Amino acid sequence: MTDPLPPIPTPLPPPDRVLAIGAHPDDIEFGCGGTLAKWAATGTEIHLLVLTDGSKGTWDTQQDLAALVRTRRAEARDAARALGNGIVHFGDFVDGELESDLAGRRAVCRTIREVRPRVVIGHDPWKRYRLHPDHRHAGWITVDGLVAARDPHFFPGVGGAHHRPDLLMLFEADDADHIESIEDSIATKVAALLCHRSQWRSTMNIDPDAADVAAQHEAFSVRVADRARVGESRQLGESFRLLRDL
Repeated sequence: MTDPLPPIPTPLPPPDRVLAIGAHPDDIEFGCGGTLAKWAATGTEIHLLVLTDGSKGTWDTQQDLAALVRTRRAEARDAARALGNGIVHFGDFVDGELESDLAGRRAVCRTIREVRPRVVIGHDPWKRYRLHPDHRHAGWITVDGLVAARDPHFFPGVGGAHHRPDLLMLFEADDADHIESIEDSIATKVAALLCHRSQWRSTMNIDPDAADVAAQHEAFSVRVADRARVGESRQLGESFRLLRDL
C-alpha cells in the first residue's frame, strides 16, 4: 500500500532576495523561519524587518524596558544569523502601539524599495479573531506598504526607486493555500527561535534557571515540530496564503 500523496506541493523556486516582516522580534522565526532557513541554504539573501521594539515582551514588572529593547535587538540579529546570515532592519515602533497608519506604511515602503526583494512575507491581516493588535496592524501595513512601494507616486523618493515584488506570502494565514516543506530546516528554525532567550519563559515555556534546561529545549523543539505537521502524511511544513497578482 502506498502512502497518500503528500499535501505539500512543488516548492517555490528560492528567490534571490526575500524580505520577511514581523510585528515583534521572534514573530518571523515562528511564522516562516523554516522557509527562510531553507532558502538561505540555497543562496537566497534574507532580510527581516522587525516593526516594533519588543519593549512589552516580559512578565517582569520590574524589568528595565530600555535594557530589554537592547537585548531584543541583539537577539533578533543573532536569530537572523542562525537562519542564514540574515540582515535585520528595525522599524522601532513602540511595542503594543503599532498602528496601520501612514508612518508604518512608509517604513515598509522604504524597506521594500531599499532591499528590493522578489518575495515579501508577513502576517495575514485578514486572519479572523486575532487578539494581538500589533499582529493585525503589521499585516495591514505590510500589504499597504507593498502597494506603496510598487507605485512611484506613493511616498516619492522614499527608499529609492519604486519596486514591485513578484510574490507576497502571508503566514498565520486564515485561508492558507500554499505549504513550504521544512523537513530539512526545522532544526535551524528552532535554533533561531532559541536565540530569543528573553522570551524563553513567557513564550516558549522554558525556565532558563532550571537544571533541566536542555530537556526543556528538546521539549520545545518537539512542540515546534508538532505544530508544523501538516496533512495525513504529517510532513513538516509552513503554511501561507500566496498572492501572485501584485
